[in-house]
Amino acid sequence: MKKTHEHKTVVLRKKLEESEALEIIDDKKIGLFKSVFSRPKRDDIHIHSVKLYYECILIISGKYMANYFRKATHSISVSSNVSEVILGDGIFPVRTKSNFKKAIVGKRGKNKVDLKLEEHVFVENEDELTFDHHGREIKFPFKLNSKTTENYPNRLLEKNSSNVKNSELTHDDGIKKLQSFLKKPLVDEVRNLEEEFVLREITEVYVPIYEARLIGPKKKVGIIRIDSVRKKVL
Repeated sequence: MKKTHEHKTVVLRKKLEESEALEIIDDKKIGLFKSVFSRPKRDDIHIHSVKLYYECILIISGKYMANYFRKATHSISVSSNVSEVILGDGIFPVRTKSNFKKAIVGKRGKNKVDLKLEEHVFVENEDELTFDHHGREIKFPFKLNSKTTENYPNRLLEKNSSNVKNSELTHDDGIKKLQSFLKKPLVDEVRNLEEEFVLREITEVYVPIYEARLIGPKKKVGIIRIDSVRKKVL
């Protein structure tokens, strides 16, 4: 059973009526069935059905925080007559120069000392991921405001419940994908790792899409899908 978290529901307003969608379908239907060797006649293609579906786009936002210690090496320059650096209980010798480097810089060239230390690192990453109703990651292509969204989204979805396509990705799986995205790979040697993930918001955005089922020559079936918000064939 799919587990759902508390979430916000948004339904986008359609800008395309069915009569306009039918004109687009009629214009595109030959291209759906034509091939290199054949081009069917318009009358040979029958529009079997046209339905308006509401497909879910899932948006999940959150914040990942961590702090830890990691090993690191910092190099410093010292005078040419320095042979080692003492820091606390540590003794750090100068880096050995190659013969080539000695020939270039001579005796007066600066020496380098590699200090092997530990860094205390703080990480804070905040972002969101968007998934289509199949659970594939996408970029959100719509604007959300009072002009582009329905006033009573839940009521509209209930009224059209048989034509609603919910996300195939569970909220939990979407959250895991966001956590993985925000948590950058750590170096091999860290200690005292403390990390936290804060879920900001889950939004289900339902997009009205016309889906037409067409029957062509030899009873071949074709599908045309139209985004009724952007008036775009998908």
